Amino acid sequence: MALRTPGRVPLLLLGLLTTGLAHLPLPASAPRGFWALPENLTVVEGATAELRCGVSAPGSAVQWAKDGLLLGPDPRIPSFPRYRLEGDPDRGEFHLHIEACDLSDDAEYECQVGRSETGPELVSPRVILTILVPPKVLQLTPEAGSTVTWVAGQEYVVSCVSGDAKPAPDITFIQSGQTISDISANVNVGSQEKLFTTEATARVTPQSSDNGKLLVCEGSSPALDTPIRVSVTMNVLFPPGPPVIEWPGLDEGHVRAGQSLELLCVSRGGNPPATLQWLKNGQPMSTAWGTEHAEAVARSMLVMIVRPEDHGARLSCEAHNSVSTGIQERGVTLQVTFPPSAITILGSASQSENKNVTLSCITKSSRPRVLLRWWLGWRQLLPTEDMVMDGLHGGHISMSNLTFLVRREDNGLTLTCEAFSEAFTKETFKKSLILNVKYPAQKLWIEGPPEGQRLRAGTRVRLVCLAIGGNPDPSLTWFKDSRAVTEPRPPQEPRRGQLGSLEKSGSTFSRELVLITGPSDNQAKFTCKAGQLSASTQLVVQFPPTNVTILANASALRPGDALNLTCVSVSSNPPVNLSWDKEGERLESVAIPPRSAPFKGSAAARSVLLRMSSRDHGHRVTCRAHSTELRETMSAFYRLNVLYPPEFLGEQVLVVTAVEQGEALLPVSVSANPAPEAFNWTFRGYRLSPAGGPRHRILSGGALQLWNVTRADDGLYQLHCQNSEGTAEALVRLDVHYAPTIRVLQDPTEVNIGGSVDIVCTVDANPILPGMFNWERLGEEEEDHSLDDMEKMAKGSTGRLRIHHAKLDQAGAYQCIVDNGVAPPARGLVRLVVRFAPQVEHPTPLTKVAAAGDSTSSATLHCRARGVPNIVFTWTKNGVALDLQDPRYTEHTYHQGMVHSSLLTIANVSAAQDYALFTCTATNPLGSDRTNIQLVSISRPDPPTGLKVMSMTPYSVGLEWKPGFDGGLPQRFQIRYEALGTPGLLYMDVLPPQATTFTLTGLQPSTRYRVWLLASNALGDSGLMDKGSQISVTTPGLDQPSGEPDYQLPTEQPTSISEKTEAGSEEDRVRNEYEDSQWTGGQDTQSSMVSTTDVEPYYHSMKDFSPQLPPTLEEVSYPRGLTHLEEDMAFPGHLYDEVERLNAPSGAWGPLYDEVPMGLCDPCWPEETYEDTRGIYDQVAGDFDPMETDSLPFELRGHLV
Repeated sequence: MALRTPGRVPLLLLGLLTTGLAHLPLPASAPRGFWALPENLTVVEGATAELRCGVSAPGSAVQWAKDGLLLGPDPRIPSFPRYRLEGDPDRGEFHLHIEACDLSDDAEYECQVGRSETGPELVSPRVILTILVPPKVLQLTPEAGSTVTWVAGQEYVVSCVSGDAKPAPDITFIQSGQTISDISANVNVGSQEKLFTTEATARVTPQSSDNGKLLVCEGSSPALDTPIRVSVTMNVLFPPGPPVIEWPGLDEGHVRAGQSLELLCVSRGGNPPATLQWLKNGQPMSTAWGTEHAEAVARSMLVMIVRPEDHGARLSCEAHNSVSTGIQERGVTLQVTFPPSAITILGSASQSENKNVTLSCITKSSRPRVLLRWWLGWRQLLPTEDMVMDGLHGGHISMSNLTFLVRREDNGLTLTCEAFSEAFTKETFKKSLILNVKYPAQKLWIEGPPEGQRLRAGTRVRLVCLAIGGNPDPSLTWFKDSRAVTEPRPPQEPRRGQLGSLEKSGSTFSRELVLITGPSDNQAKFTCKAGQLSASTQLVVQFPPTNVTILANASALRPGDALNLTCVSVSSNPPVNLSWDKEGERLESVAIPPRSAPFKGSAAARSVLLRMSSRDHGHRVTCRAHSTELRETMSAFYRLNVLYPPEFLGEQVLVVTAVEQGEALLPVSVSANPAPEAFNWTFRGYRLSPAGGPRHRILSGGALQLWNVTRADDGLYQLHCQNSEGTAEALVRLDVHYAPTIRVLQDPTEVNIGGSVDIVCTVDANPILPGMFNWERLGEEEEDHSLDDMEKMAKGSTGRLRIHHAKLDQAGAYQCIVDNGVAPPARGLVRLVVRFAPQVEHPTPLTKVAAAGDSTSSATLHCRARGVPNIVFTWTKNGVALDLQDPRYTEHTYHQGMVHSSLLTIANVSAAQDYALFTCTATNPLGSDRTNIQLVSISRPDPPTGLKVMSMTPYSVGLEWKPGFDGGLPQRFQIRYEALGTPGLLYMDVLPPQATTFTLTGLQPSTRYRVWLLASNALGDSGLMDKGSQISVTTPGLDQPSGEPDYQLPTEQPTSISEKTEAGSEEDRVRNEYEDSQWTGGQDTQSSMVSTTDVEPYYHSMKDFSPQLPPTLEEVSYPRGLTHLEEDMAFPGHLYDEVERLNAPSGAWGPLYDEVPMGLCDPCWPEETYEDTRGIYDQVAGDFDPMETDSLPFELRGHLV
């Protein structure tokens, strides 16, 4: 039944009120009146609403009011985003349009026209906008969408609550498609004003027909187009139907024993489906069943093999489920038919002929009973008595007795007891026996070798016993001397006889006895018996001694004891001869009277007397028994056990060699009886633990095993052996070989030049070999390795390398190598220092250094010398000792191996005081040497020297030269040339300015030219008069090959001196040559020094030379190894000057460049003095205007001396 809510009463009142307002009289001013008035409106939440308002006077100010709140004249109504005014204002249309209405829009509205000059304001009648809110959800208890389990016939309460709605919804319950009338409903206030909820309750009584169907809660409202629904599925529980047993066949309960019985129990209906169980006499048999949920059917199949004991059993099937009030049951009682399971004949079917046999035949229980009858062959015998007794499982037992007389011809016939019944017409039950009639054999004899024939022991002999007739078959038993012959009793005895089985051929029976003849068969009597019958034969066997035994008068023997041995031959046929020997040596013996012998043979005995020694231990003394007739010998030996103290054998090793860190085995070759009880090893007075240690182990034979052997293990090891008879000792030496280790090597070894010295290398090694010392000289050049001028000597562990008349080129590193065959060889490095007096770098006759003499510049003089030991430098000026306490003079001294340098820095150079001749003296304990350096003013450059032709073509000439003294300023070069016979000079600037090679191009073939080379700096050029800077050349013709100079050209043309310095010239790599001095000019003056000799000087500017400076003043590097300690010395500094001495005498130095440290406050080359060479390539000396003194930079002005 649908419910209606009382929410419509307020709506009705509002409607009446609105209607009344609508009929109020309109204002009199028709132009300002309404031509369309709003009306009450009802919409569903979320829909669009429009309240109409038409004004007769366009252009008036119109706005709407909501529950008295003015919305404003703006058509967009900003305060309410969902509100706006629709229509054409010019036509007076001001309709209120509301989007997506919600409950807040449920209110009273009126359209108002603003006051104007022509009339008062107008207000439309109030109208009501009603918003209908549909219910969103229905809350069902039990939970919607679930499945509820109920029991049929019981009452349950279901409730359904709607969500917020307006108006309150109606709720209806539907059960299995039928509306429930018994419900109660209540309307309640919702979660917001103007909203309501409805709660309805129904009572439900489910039936079995409701199982699986829906219980629906339906909510309807004017705001809904279709009702909303929620539901639950009803799972109704109800009991199953009674079980039914489906019996196969017509006779229910009748079954045969052994039959496989299959019974099906079916129960229909029920939720849940029935649980089925089979019982037999109330005891569960099977609890397996299956269900078909679609048809609500439960089935259970019982499969059983019927047995006789199942007779009278009740089989029942029970059905129930969780809501059954009781168990439903259906049963059937079994009636089992079964035959007798067995037939037994009591009594013996074996009897002697012409005697009675009595037998009884008894059956097991059967249902129904069976009858019995007897058969002998195909002849039926009449029983003497029949009876029936009650049996098991409701059955019966039948019994029949039989007695009859047996005859010989009945032997082997079948005697049968047969059981039969009408219930088992297709089956026959029988029990049979074979009748055995006994009677004796008729004849017995033996077939074998003739009596008296001699048989050799080990001969195979075959004896056959034969008999005719008899039942049972004759047993044919063999006897040897009245003892039955059987298989050998102990399995380990040799099989000397093989007894065959009884064999039958027709009425003849035989049994074979095969013998391997032995001593016991000699004159033995073999008999065969069959019942009361018997037959016999006798054998004659020849055999060697059955046993040769040696008897001793003592068991514990020691050296010097007397031993008496007796050899006894127990029995033989024929008699034997006895003899003695020891390890092949024949011994004299004495005969002993024989005793009686077994097996009817002959016995013999002989004795021998021996004197014992330790060498006899373990030897065998052999007794031999020889039969001449049999040509056979039997032997026995006695091993001598002589007790004696330990004795070391001749093969005992006394010296063992091992390698250090390896293993050593000190073997033991000792003889003793008994074996030594202990092996005690002692080393240097200390006993080695018999249990072993970290580095040793005493083996079971007494040998001592050592591992990780060290040289400390070298020495004598004492071995002490002991047994119960005494002790013995031996000494074993362990010689440990180890790699050499250099103990003494004096580094450095010093010698005065021209003197003699031994480089001594003393090692610790084992073994010490004569040729184990070897010497090497370390160096980069192969010729440095030669030791031909040195003497090698060795004595014991000391090797010597003797140097006679020591020379400077012998100084350096030597390596002592010692190899005694044990790896690794030892290597030791020693330096040979050849001491010599100072050798100063002193150009002939003078070296120049240029500096401005205006008291603003500084100059550095570089003095360099070689010598060992260290050198002390002193300076003089014009022969007067220089006062180094003067603050204008600063000296720095550096030592690098045998090369020593002294840098004298003169600050604030004055022409009057410092343009002088400075002398540097180098002194050490072996002597002194000196050189002179002239300090001069800056000037024009000296002419370049050594101009020569390097290559020539018809159109070009390749030139090379050496730069001269640059006068203290950067210099550049210019080539001037003329063709002979052609007036005018041509010139070409050398680019880059620092280059010392140049190719002159633009020449003519077959033309003679004269070429001049000029050097220039800021003060002028060197002039054309110097012979070393001019040359004449003639270019080759076009038909001639390119001309070359007469002297050997260098293989690689250097492009600039800086490149030659980096790559290193050949002279740089010559051993024992030293670099020329380099020095640093003052801060304000670019300067250099150069030899003023007639030889060709070698100079290049250091303007662009910027070597890497070491980190400290005293730190030096060794870039080329031990052989070039004197080369590439690096001193931190900023300015460098170079001097090369050419064509110097033997022992002079090649070019070397040193970086000389100037100290933290030393002058450095200003960065602004570096010039970009690209900007001066086209500037030569001839292009400069004559320079006045005032035009020179201040730092270049000075006194010219």
